[in-house]
Formats: sequence, C-alpha cells, structure tokens
Amino acid sequence: MNIRKVVFSFSLLLSGVGAIATISPAAYAQRAAARPQIDSFSVEPSTQLTPGTDLTFTVEGTPRGKASVRITGINRNIPLKEVESGVYEGDYTISRKDRINPRTNMRATLTVRGKATALSQRISNGPDVAAPAAAPVAVPAAPPVAALAIQRFAVTPISKIEPGADLKFTVFGTPGAKASFTIDGITANVPMQEVRSGQYEGSYTIRRLDHFPSNLNITAALEANNQVMRSRLTQALVTDARPPVLKNLSPRNGETVSGDQILVSATFDDAGGVGVDPKTVRIMIDGVDATRRATITPQFFTYRGDLRPGSHQVEVTARDISGNAVRQSWSFVYAAQAAPVATVLPLRVVSHANNAMVDKGTIEVRGRTAPDTKIDVQVQAIAQIAGFFGLNQQIYNQSLRSDGNGNFVFSFQPQIPVPGTRYEITMNASKADLTKEMRLVLFQQQ
Repeated sequence: MNIRKVVFSFSLLLSGVGAIATISPAAYAQRAAARPQIDSFSVEPSTQLTPGTDLTFTVEGTPRGKASVRITGINRNIPLKEVESGVYEGDYTISRKDRINPRTNMRATLTVRGKATALSQRISNGPDVAAPAAAPVAVPAAPPVAALAIQRFAVTPISKIEPGADLKFTVFGTPGAKASFTIDGITANVPMQEVRSGQYEGSYTIRRLDHFPSNLNITAALEANNQVMRSRLTQALVTDARPPVLKNLSPRNGETVSGDQILVSATFDDAGGVGVDPKTVRIMIDGVDATRRATITPQFFTYRGDLRPGSHQVEVTARDISGNAVRQSWSFVYAAQAAPVATVLPLRVVSHANNAMVDKGTIEVRGRTAPDTKIDVQVQAIAQIAGFFGLNQQIYNQSLRSDGNGNFVFSFQPQIPVPGTRYEITMNASKADLTKEMRLVLFQQQ
C-alpha cells in the first residue's frame, strides 16, 4: 500500500473526529439553554363551573419538567404531575367561595432545568400566544433538613360538611421537608406548601360524590432525607357550638331507691360535637365534691357509695373539648328499707353491668324477674361521632317472657358497630297489677 495515501486517509479521519468533537458540545449547550415549550393547555369541563366540580388541567410540552396552573382569584398554585413524557395533569375542585366563570383567566407555567415559560387563556376560550417569563426562574437548592418531627396537625373547622366547602389543614413541624395530607377513601398525598419556616398549609374542597364515614381517618406526612413522619388528625372537622347534655340519670329525678349502696350515674351526650373532656367533670352530692371517688369517662360517670336515708341532691358540671359547658342537678330519695316484696316486681340485669363496654358482634343481655313475667324491651343505638353526623335509631323492639325461675335473655346485633356507639336499653316488666321499669346503657368497644 502507498504510504502517502495511508497518511492522507488517517489525516482526514482525524480532521473528521476533530469536527465532531468541536460542534457537538456547542449544539448540546445551546439545546440545554433553550426555554421549555408549551404545546397545548386545556381544562375539562369548561362549562359546568359549580361548587364541588372537579376541573382537570392538561399541559403538553417539554418533558421532565415541573408544571403548575394558577387561576385568577385563587391564591395558590395547582401542581400538575407528568403522567407520561411531556404530558402534565392536575385537578382542582371548585370551592363555594370561588368566583369562576367561562371568562376567568388561567395560566400554565412549565419549568425545565431552571428555565420557565407560561401560557395564559380563559377557561372556555382557545389558548393565547405563549407569554414567556420575564426572566429565567432559578431553582433554589433545598435547605438542609433536620430530624423529622410533627408538633401539631390541625384543621380549621367548618360549619357543615357539604359539596364545595373547603377543609384547610396546617402542619407544624420540621422546616424544609415535603408535606402532604391524606383523607382515607377520598384523596391521598395532597401536597402542602411551606408558608413559613416549619408551617405547612394545604386544603381540600369537598366534592359532590365524597362520602365522609364516621370513622374517617385523616393523616399528615413529612418526608425528608429518606425518612417519613406521620400524624393523625384528632380535631373535629365541624365547628362545635352546642353544649353537651346529661342523659340516663340514675337514680332518676324524684325517684325513691333502696339497697346497701347507692349507684349514681349518667351518660354524656355530645352528638355532633367533639366530646366531653373528662378532666372538666365535677360531681357534687349534697354539696360535697365526690369527683375523685367516681369513675369518669368521655361517655359517662358512675359514683357508688353509702348515703344516709332521706333526700339527696346531685349536681354535675362539665365542658366539652370546645369549651361548651353543661350544668345539671336533680334529686332522689334513699329509703333504708326496701318496700315489701309483695308490692314490688323484681327486675335486675345479670349481665352486663351498666355503662359496660361490649365487643363487636351479637350483644346478649341476661336478667331475672318474677316467673312468667312479660318484659317489653327496646334498644336505641346512638352514635357519638365528633364533628360529623349522628346516628340515632331503634335496633331492637321485642316482647318476651321469663321462664319458671324468672330468668330471661335477649340479644341484638347492630348493622354497623360504630366505635363509641351508646346502646340505651329500656326494659318494662309487668305481671298482674305490678310493673317495673329498668334502663341499661352499654357502649361499643373502641
């Protein structure tokens, strides 16, 4: 082979390589410096603009970026997620306070590698000419994140759960993290913005088809440095303006009772509220504070003790968690000796004890009275659901007779065993000219 030809060919090859090495980096740098592009921007639906309606935004453009939408009159950005290469989607539920109509302006922003571009249009019109941002938007580096902690997870209570109502959540915790909240069965991982150092805010607008069950679970999450911290919301969603009331007084007002010891009890009913705070309950019997000797829960109180024969006055005060107060007083008479057996129809419950907690499933009640006695039984189920709606329905209504030894038994099973439900059982026994009424209160296990 001719040596001069070999040298000449090798020189051409080197010059070609040199050209490639010189041109490609410049072209690549030029492409990297270019602004992102928005090819299309749409919203569905564009006509049904009523509270509780979901608006779905779609932006098509440069892939691997961050996109968001801003609607005139709504003071927050609506984040979009890249569902496929270059296609970004996101939702917004119209609130009752929003003033949105077909001529309302919306603006999409797409940021890629620190460069941003935007496109504006009205909700019902076609897109306008793309309006580039005044200057490139720099993407700041995330600040260092300390050990994760959530000090408090709160909600601003609303007056009523209805379509279009806004639930506003706030998380106080470690600054510089990624925050979100989840409403089980309704929405998940809704992003929250850090409005101040360590304070994150987010909202959810109730939709028409949303269902808020009694045992609704709402949680907040903070994420940073491959760690996740979660906290459950314990606050009520609905404003509680009604004070609790006392029900199922025992002994009843004006009643005459007898026995070795007197049992004084009542249940707290704060249906639709946030529940009674046990620390605020005070029980006065004949002007003497008996609180420390009583059993107190958010659902009831029970006091058992010795009393002298005669008339006795009971006064109970309490507050619910929202600060609404209740004060109630009543009186009864304690007779040292029981009335003659011949004139009193016996009636007592063998199981369960009054104010007892019962497990899920069939609830069986056993009692004793005179042989061959008719007993009319009614069971009312009352759900104590803080911040939501209440349940109050009759789930059992039957007549039965005691056997030859005076024993009787009945059972019932609630269709939906909501934790904390109160079962108020009324038993009316009758035989010949004698009658006796007894009430039993049970609570569904939490």
